[in-house]
Amino acid sequence: MPSLSEPKQRRHLLGSSRSIRRLLERRWLVVVLALALTGLGAAITGLLFTSGINLLRDWRLNLLDEFPAWVVLPALGAIGGMVSAWLITNLSPAAGGAGITHIMGFLRHRSVPMGLRVGLVKLVAGIIAIGSGFPLGPEGPAVQMGGSVAWQMSRWLRAPVAFRRVIVAAGGGAGIAAVFSAPIGGFIYAIEELLHSARPVVLLLVIITTFSADTLADVIGFLGLNPGGGGLNSTIGFQLEREYTPLVRFLPVDLLYLVALGVVIGVLAELYTRYVLTMQRQGNRWFGDRLILRMTVSGLVLGCVYAALPDAFHNPSELKHLIGAGKADISLALASFVVLFFSTGLAAGSGAPGGLFMPMLTLGGAIGLAGGSGVEALTGHVPTTYVFAGMGAFVAGCSRTPISAMFLAFALTKDLLILKPILVACLTSFVIARLFHPHSIYERQMGMELDAEDRMAMKLNRYRRPFTPPTPPSGPTGGPN
Repeated sequence: MPSLSEPKQRRHLLGSSRSIRRLLERRWLVVVLALALTGLGAAITGLLFTSGINLLRDWRLNLLDEFPAWVVLPALGAIGGMVSAWLITNLSPAAGGAGITHIMGFLRHRSVPMGLRVGLVKLVAGIIAIGSGFPLGPEGPAVQMGGSVAWQMSRWLRAPVAFRRVIVAAGGGAGIAAVFSAPIGGFIYAIEELLHSARPVVLLLVIITTFSADTLADVIGFLGLNPGGGGLNSTIGFQLEREYTPLVRFLPVDLLYLVALGVVIGVLAELYTRYVLTMQRQGNRWFGDRLILRMTVSGLVLGCVYAALPDAFHNPSELKHLIGAGKADISLALASFVVLFFSTGLAAGSGAPGGLFMPMLTLGGAIGLAGGSGVEALTGHVPTTYVFAGMGAFVAGCSRTPISAMFLAFALTKDLLILKPILVACLTSFVIARLFHPHSIYERQMGMELDAEDRMAMKLNRYRRPFTPPTPPSGPTGGPN
């Protein structure tokens, strides 16, 4: 799609900003309702998504206690992939894949389906796919669901087009905030990756939406949808929710180790990006648009792979917790990296409705844990920030969003001291990855989608009969001779 020239783009941004300001002045109630409903919708869908995945995961683990893994995992993977793909194929084809490129395409003025139908199909199909064993995360679907809810709300309220684009991006950031309990991370992601804008009025709308989604997620969790998982307590009110509480020590010498970690992860992140894209191209070449067959075969293969692995790999959430808490040894950390590297690429290549941020965090944490253990064995120095710096660095290297990656990794600990080491690793990984390719994994995925659309258009044009204008009647007066 041709991009606007710089002067035209500047005029377009100024015009959008003026139209949003006029909307705030004349129809402020519409804006308040749209932001509130978007935050509420993103919070509800985000919590439903994570709760549904946890419910299916627990059911799968209970089955593993009663039946052998070589029966349970391949069967659940194949059946879950088939059901999820059937829902997508028959109800909303736009609900397939990670979902982030879908929202990015809409914000870049592509004609893509939006609305509650897409969000609801994404919700159900994503729960089934991830809950049945596809090793993907909830953040991509959360971005698409939040953006779809925001689009529907703005349409119901008849908001102008400029405001609709901003609130869709804000809804995507709100989905990140609700799933990760990271309102700052969701806010920065909406600005850094989705909108590429820092206009004050846009910042105000986005930050209100993402923080309201995070707050409403805590309230809804407290009311029973996600008991024990929110940041709201009945006796002390809102509280700081930390998933991990590491003992952080940041010494000047750690800067050198963090730069070295960022270099290593930057290279690995680019390799991972290329592998995921290769798997998606191969999937398109082998299966075409037969999503049901594609996801069924992928689920069966993934189930067979995980059935052959030790029990520690049967629960990806517990594996991530072991790595984040630093309780995994170097062999388990490296094995986790290898397994997730290849299995998540296969899952993403299948077109399953799941995101890559959560696998990226685990992959980066595994390398950070292994690297920290190696540094300790060689020098005796223990870099306590390596695990979370590695998490942020891997996301930054793949997504090319170092600030968002820093705050997503920070949200796991809420420790201000860890921000600096995470930022050092994120910036280093970002710079190294950009030396190989200037675009993120999502921008390259969107380019693949545009190429596929162009090939489809050319194919249709090839079989379309050319129009031949009728021969004008002969004769000097236009009549018959």
